Amino acid sequence: MAKLWAGRFKKEVDQKVNDFNSSIRFDFRMYQHDIYGSIAHATMLGEQGIIPLAESRKIVCGLEEILAEIETGKLIFDEEAEDIHMFIESELTKKLGETGKRLHTARSRNDQVALDLRYYLKDETNELIGLTKALIQVFCELAEEHTETVMSGYTHLQRAQPITFAHHLMAYVQMFLRDVERLEDSQKRLDVMPLGSGALAGTTYEINRYRVAEILGFSDITKNSLDGVSDRDFCIELTSDLAILMMHLSRFCEEIILWCSWEFKFIELDDAYATGSSIMPQKKNPDIAELIRGKTGRVIGDLVTLLTMMKGLSLAYNKDMQEDKEAIFDAVDTVKLCLTTLAPMVETMTVLKDNMRQAAAKGFINATDCADYLVKKGMAFRDAYHITGKLVALCIEKQTVLEALPLSEYQQLSELFTADIYEAIDLITCVNERNVIGGPAKLAVEKQIKEALAAL
Repeated sequence: MAKLWAGRFKKEVDQKVNDFNSSIRFDFRMYQHDIYGSIAHATMLGEQGIIPLAESRKIVCGLEEILAEIETGKLIFDEEAEDIHMFIESELTKKLGETGKRLHTARSRNDQVALDLRYYLKDETNELIGLTKALIQVFCELAEEHTETVMSGYTHLQRAQPITFAHHLMAYVQMFLRDVERLEDSQKRLDVMPLGSGALAGTTYEINRYRVAEILGFSDITKNSLDGVSDRDFCIELTSDLAILMMHLSRFCEEIILWCSWEFKFIELDDAYATGSSIMPQKKNPDIAELIRGKTGRVIGDLVTLLTMMKGLSLAYNKDMQEDKEAIFDAVDTVKLCLTTLAPMVETMTVLKDNMRQAAAKGFINATDCADYLVKKGMAFRDAYHITGKLVALCIEKQTVLEALPLSEYQQLSELFTADIYEAIDLITCVNERNVIGGPAKLAVEKQIKEALAAL
């Protein structure tokens, strides 16, 4: 394919250089957004009288035909093309001749690329928000089933205090809600239309940038032509948001991996979301969770790629910036894949409630409640803490738990202990007494679920 910019050059570009320079193998996915952007641009050119209205309409019809031909498979992307933008313009020129060549009036490929990428990522961000909300819905529905499923909360991976499985799930819901907020907030910086910035210094034509923004549904236009073509903050911000989201997914997957092990056995994954071993027939491996945990590194790497790419670039456009697309596309694709895989995995897994309860009973996770019992009867917390520590040590020595320790043993350490200690340290009591806003009590968690679903 002849280069549309070849007038300045006397020799053909070396084939290896052409392959190295080409981006159509990954930017072809923006074909719809490139065509819609060109339709908006051509419409504005005609309305402004920059090109004849009749030619503007021909260009629009020609672009619509190209879109239909791509989507029906009649038109195949040319791998020899430099990028999707040049491919579509070249196809338009084949159709319309001289009229097709008028499309690029008052436009540079620099601001065209910036437009297409923003326009494409607007749609992708909306899809990412929808997928994250769908995952939140799955977590909330599972939490509704387990507001009374007692388990241990952990610190340092050691059993710490009693909570419910619902409360644990809702902690991740809070993370995912923040992810949605971040994605929605990033759209404010994304939803700005750069076309009209030209190569870097705008254009001498009397264009109407706000009209193009209106046609394409952008809320505003960029305010500096240099920044308009060289800004990739929106890619970096979106990838940063996605890296945080992936980190949250990875943390949950780490817990799934632990909970699947025989050492925990809190859940069992559905057969459709686990794999086996090639030589160990007893194995049921949480490969999906492990892959999500592993793919987190890809998205973090994409963020580092973008930051490193931009850190040394002088204004305005530099070819380095072509590297933005593979990184942001990979981040978007990876997160979408992980979200669509994790949601059904969680939805279909079996929660082994009895195992959770048994593990909680063995971990002295009601020790703080035992100390609080003494405090409520007038003892200083540090003294109560010291006495409870002795009781735990005694239980370990006798291979028992606080709930089974005779009252006489309690009373040897403090006369404040009476028979109601057993109710105070019952795990259900321990959970439901924590009825503060955000706590693990049934009522508190039900409120968390209600508020989270309302936020969707």
